[in-house]
Amino acid sequence: MKGIILAGGTGSRLYPLTEVVSKQLQAVYDKPMIYYPLSTLMENGVREICLISSPEDIPHFRRILKDGSQWGISIEYRVQSEPKGIAEALIIGETFVGEDSVCLILGDNIFYGAQSFIDVFKSFKSGATVFAYEVNNPEDYGVIEFDNNGVVVSLEEKPEIPKSSYAVPGIYIFDNSVLKIAKSLKPSYRGELEITDVNNVYLDQRKLQVHTIERGFAWLDSGTSQSLHDAAAFVQTVEKRQGIKIGCPEEVAFRNGFINSKQLHQEIEKMPQCDYRAYLSKI
Repeated sequence: MKGIILAGGTGSRLYPLTEVVSKQLQAVYDKPMIYYPLSTLMENGVREICLISSPEDIPHFRRILKDGSQWGISIEYRVQSEPKGIAEALIIGETFVGEDSVCLILGDNIFYGAQSFIDVFKSFKSGATVFAYEVNNPEDYGVIEFDNNGVVVSLEEKPEIPKSSYAVPGIYIFDNSVLKIAKSLKPSYRGELEITDVNNVYLDQRKLQVHTIERGFAWLDSGTSQSLHDAAAFVQTVEKRQGIKIGCPEEVAFRNGFINSKQLHQEIEKMPQCDYRAYLSKI
């Protein structure tokens, strides 16, 4: 399985912060935001990754992420000239995906916890898999409607009157047929290629799996000033309480066997004296 991180958009909800640097390079407590979705892919065994962003932001991502080899992965970069919807990432990344399945994750989404999340990746074979997460503001997301038996009936993008409180987080797993589906889409009334429309094609084909995320799992969408603050506070609380780091690619790479102890030590030696270096030295 390959991975695509969509780190585009104008970041208008974070203005004026995004006048300085891309939304996905903003700090979430002690690390740039992009570290979190990258680490999520790595934690789930994805080692070939394509990052999609605006032409002006790609150089900044290259500077901090490089080609990924320092973490035992590979990172390619593709340009999204202007934001035309999440599903456009699948078209831009078509040649990167090739004949493989793909996990598409949004660059401003943070996930933490739940072994079942990892199990879903391991068991994926075909079709499409999305997650359902209960929120207080479903109208801001794609919303899943269930019938009385818990069967998915519909998915709607940012409905004015949500049919449930279950939102679809910004991580999606697709088989290779998604490439053809994405290219067949027509722009919505918002002028975008909607990822919900992709999911609805799989739903119509009865090939959509929806996994409800249990309690104890955290999903944070850090695309607004308030949610960015909330995400930073959450990460700080967990890291200080448990003495571990969330979204640390060096640690994920080492624990998953992508790099060995010698390679980790070499990366540590390149870092200045700081808390991040001290944490990795303990590993």
